[in-house]
Amino acid sequence: MLAGCSPAQEAGQAEPGSALATDGAQSSGTVGHEHTRVGEIWYFALPVPYNTSSKPIEITKVAVVHVPSGLKVLEYGAYDLNDTEGLPLLAKEGETYTPEFAKLKNYAANPVKVPAGKSSDIFYLAKMRITAPPKETARKCRFEYEQGGRAYVQTLDCELELKVAE
Repeated sequence: MLAGCSPAQEAGQAEPGSALATDGAQSSGTVGHEHTRVGEIWYFALPVPYNTSSKPIEITKVAVVHVPSGLKVLEYGAYDLNDTEGLPLLAKEGETYTPEFAKLKNYAANPVKVPAGKSSDIFYLAKMRITAPPKETARKCRFEYEQGGRAYVQTLDCELELKVAE
């Protein structure tokens, strides 16, 4: 009897996915700041997951694919849009309008469920420290998720440029 798995599934690898919308706000440009300093911590919001498929998904992991030298990802978090009063695309730690993420519920420890045909109320962000003047942008955001018992991976456009003031 043959098993109903593809070779990628047998090896424990995720298949390329297509459930997430690729045309969100972050897919059409670069967010950034031109006057940063080495040592500062910045929060960069990844695209808000929008499930365009007819079945629910569960997001299990996210990552910024290309992190240039000069930037270090300290951690990833998942927060409720209602707790942050909207989507903070880019926020500097300690600023007046930056949410106090350490005091908010972080949903990253468990899979985030996104119903079919809906946008998630939970968004992901990368907490980054500037370790040296970045020479390139951070770009491409990878989402790993499960749908119908299968693992998928999908990379969405996103881009962050932080310039250190000379």
